[in-house]
Amino acid sequence: MTNAAIRIDRHLTADDLAKTLRRDVHDGLTASPKELPPKWFYDEQGSALFERITELDEYYPTRSERAILTRRAAEIATVTGADTLVELGAGSGEKTRLLLDALHAAGNLRRFVPVDVSGDFLAEAAERIAADYPETVVHAVIADFERHLTLLPAEGRRLVAILGSTIGNHPPQRRRSLLTDLRATLTPDDRLLVGMDLVKEPARLRAAYDDASGVTAEFNRNVLRVLNRELGADFAPGDFAHLAVWDATAEWIEMRLRAQRDVCARVEALDLTVDFTAGEEMRTEISAKFRPETARADLAAAGLALEHWWTDPAGDFALALARPD
Repeated sequence: MTNAAIRIDRHLTADDLAKTLRRDVHDGLTASPKELPPKWFYDEQGSALFERITELDEYYPTRSERAILTRRAAEIATVTGADTLVELGAGSGEKTRLLLDALHAAGNLRRFVPVDVSGDFLAEAAERIAADYPETVVHAVIADFERHLTLLPAEGRRLVAILGSTIGNHPPQRRRSLLTDLRATLTPDDRLLVGMDLVKEPARLRAAYDDASGVTAEFNRNVLRVLNRELGADFAPGDFAHLAVWDATAEWIEMRLRAQRDVCARVEALDLTVDFTAGEEMRTEISAKFRPETARADLAAAGLALEHWWTDPAGDFALALARPD
């Protein structure tokens, strides 16, 4: 039974997601070069694989961001004075709870607003949070935060969090557009907390996205299994090799799938046949890496002023706290 303190708003249905998947896949597979958005990695199997990735020695971002929050969550609660945590692309793990615990310890926590496209995930996460924070209203929102920012709850003094360097999955123009749209929804008392992975040695970056045990490779190829299941495609994931490529000019990592032979794949739901020549590559993710000056410039272009910049002891990752300018 749903806790009385839980409210769930639905701005996305299963049919909406299915339509978006069909549009994204059609547009991506008919583009040149081909590409697929990274959000389709995260079915049940993909989410489990990503959890394994976060525990790998090579994959530093999760533990680095956690280290910052462990040291700084109480300070974040104090300087923001927030009574509402809004998490875009909601997580259910330790990092979220570090912020909730800090806001609760400061005596301010009134409301938690997790936002995600997965209704099942959000309902389960909302139940757990409501059980552990019984005095907190959990107002879950099933939505695509790139499209539904204006529909999110606006009550309280909000700390809006985009953790995990999710912001880095967007190229610069789209990233600044998202931040601009987000800025338009903030009041002068609201604050934005953004996780940003930092530029570092290319060898470390490549290793983080191409681990020796092959978990990231399976995660990358899992998007083909999603297409097979959801769209009646007939991809053989083993026909594609996983690549992690550092683009020094754009300062981002690209994950790609490279056809290891000539491939002719059918996507039945789209009435689409797709040909790959041997060696052809399809981009499945970008993960931009930041410098303090580029982060500040992105925020400023969106009408946001950087108030605090916190890094882990090794300087691998940063949390940027910004206010409406």
